[in-house]
Amino acid sequence: MSQTKSVPSVSVTYARNGSSTKPNEVGMREMQERAYDRRGEQYLLIKSPPASGKSRALMFIALDKLANQGLKQAIIVVPERSIGSSFADEPLSKFGFFADWHVEPKWNLCNAPGTEGGKVNAVGSFLESEDRVLVCTHATFRFAVDKFGVEAFDDRLIAVDEFHHVSANPDNKLGTHLGTLIARDKVHVVAMTGSYFRGDAEAVLAPEDESKFDTVTYTYYEQLNGYTYLKSLDIGYFFYTGSYVDDILAVLDPGEKTIIHIPNVNSRESTKDKHREVEHIIDALGDWQGADPVTGFQLVKTVDGKVLRIADLVDDEPSKRDKVSAALKDPAQKNNRDHVDIIIALGMAKEGFDWIWCEHALTVGYRASLTEIVQIIGRATRDAPGKTRARFTNLIAEPDASEEAVAEAINDTLKAIAASLLMEQVLAPRFEFKLKTHASGPVDGFDYGEGGYKSDQCNVGFSEESGKFQIEIKGLVEPKSKEAERICHEDLNEVITAFVQDKTTIERGLFDEEMVPEELTQVRMGKIIKERYPELDDEDQEAVRQHAVAALNLTQKAKEILLAPGGEAEKTGNTALIDGVRKYAMDVRDLDIDMIDQINPFREAYSILAKTMSEESLKQVAAVISARRVNLTLEEARELARRALKFKQERGRLPSIMSQDAWERRMAEGVAFLARMKAEAANG
Repeated sequence: MSQTKSVPSVSVTYARNGSSTKPNEVGMREMQERAYDRRGEQYLLIKSPPASGKSRALMFIALDKLANQGLKQAIIVVPERSIGSSFADEPLSKFGFFADWHVEPKWNLCNAPGTEGGKVNAVGSFLESEDRVLVCTHATFRFAVDKFGVEAFDDRLIAVDEFHHVSANPDNKLGTHLGTLIARDKVHVVAMTGSYFRGDAEAVLAPEDESKFDTVTYTYYEQLNGYTYLKSLDIGYFFYTGSYVDDILAVLDPGEKTIIHIPNVNSRESTKDKHREVEHIIDALGDWQGADPVTGFQLVKTVDGKVLRIADLVDDEPSKRDKVSAALKDPAQKNNRDHVDIIIALGMAKEGFDWIWCEHALTVGYRASLTEIVQIIGRATRDAPGKTRARFTNLIAEPDASEEAVAEAINDTLKAIAASLLMEQVLAPRFEFKLKTHASGPVDGFDYGEGGYKSDQCNVGFSEESGKFQIEIKGLVEPKSKEAERICHEDLNEVITAFVQDKTTIERGLFDEEMVPEELTQVRMGKIIKERYPELDDEDQEAVRQHAVAALNLTQKAKEILLAPGGEAEKTGNTALIDGVRKYAMDVRDLDIDMIDQINPFREAYSILAKTMSEESLKQVAAVISARRVNLTLEEARELARRALKFKQERGRLPSIMSQDAWERRMAEGVAFLARMKAEAANG
């Protein structure tokens, strides 16, 4: 077996203060209370991690809307039938709330037998009944709106779980129906998502619809910091050569409760025989002892004598898979840590799958959807007694010798790095940036570190209670409009998602040694902001750009400090990232936006990649990317010229092509490029 190199790209430690799981006097956890405080909003979007209690938050809100806000009925819409169980009856009054949550069995259509047509008719019967709550799938709801029209749903609450399944794309029927319902303005909508990436490539809602929603955000930092047991989360991508089944034990610890997601049969990581892959994994773990007659779990004896209970969800034989699925869902075993040890799945055990004991989510092959990655990670981030550490591992094939395979492998590698960078942002406390002026001063509730607030320098404050950084930056453009302010407070991760997923951006950031960082932080990020938020004026677009670059680069600088030899990552526990950001701010003394723009956001990611991938493969990747590099596009030249104009306004001269400053030379090249294009056009 070849040795897989293992360098976790993200490792975060939390305080375990118990706040996110501790209920208040009416039985609401922290996130649920925050959402309930906004229960009067007609359109409410709840962005909160898996396992934070979104289903119960919806119950509290729906019951209030039915009892006190004049709505007739609540319709709960879930992406798949298995998630319908999340909305089963709950005796909420037992914990102090004014009512219990109850769904008549016939109105939980996720449990109903029969065809989709019969379920659609059942929705019609429900709309005419006096009952209050119905649960159905996204598909059933879509067909019901087709059949009965949007008017039939007037004065009702439509609650959409796993909202990231919706898209503003005209081909997405659920998105179209929601747009029509919102335009009619006679329903209330509560949308819930555990993903921080709105549909990955496409917006969930049209901008005019999205602006109507009030957003409740509960971050991963708040969720994990407030747990009772789980303290550490590691996220890593690791590379292998040959067949993954030969290398899997290099990252799979049989002593950890693990979900293994094997690759899709159409992916290059797949051996094209999924059943043989499962057999190889089982064989690598130990000696097969047969199957448990009650659960259908495979029993495997390891070399140290322990018998592992392995649930095979890959087997297509209905009787076997149904038995295993039923055993995994057995409510009597929910709190039994020893019920199962390893689950092997393909296309299952992801969204909505609740196994609190999972310590390791091991995924083979890159997943193109960031939403899917977040959902998979969410399987391991449940809090459970005795579970102090969790990890997500993405096992990816190294590039091989053929040109076609190299190109595909490079794309997967870049996407894995992008996912890693995004998860760092998701797991970090929230950033709140402030322009440093003579009038700046300390804000109540923020800890400014040893010696407190210093008026003669840029300060980094942190609020443990709100999980927020407050960072002062010289030269920062602050948002003027309400929408720009909302984006800077709520949507920076969305902006960073688009940036690090941009293929040209990440290729140049990792492998172009001649690249000037401002080409990424100003030109590429500026282009993304303009495309994403065309309704904002130039100043607000620049404010959003600066805030997004600052959030990404300060996280990267903090990580660089912590991972350096003698770094403080292990010593400082849950304050590691906070201390890293603060140390960087102190080292540079005066944090200004020009300095932040001069940081390559991918430098630290490259150093991790260099430790993780073999030197030969790294050279192959760099060579392929270098061969397809385009020096300058017309669009980039125009953006450089715009930056050059700003440079002239500030300094009274245009950038010089002879300058010692690489960024000034690059702006001058952009101006010269446009001048050449203009001259060539004039000469025919």
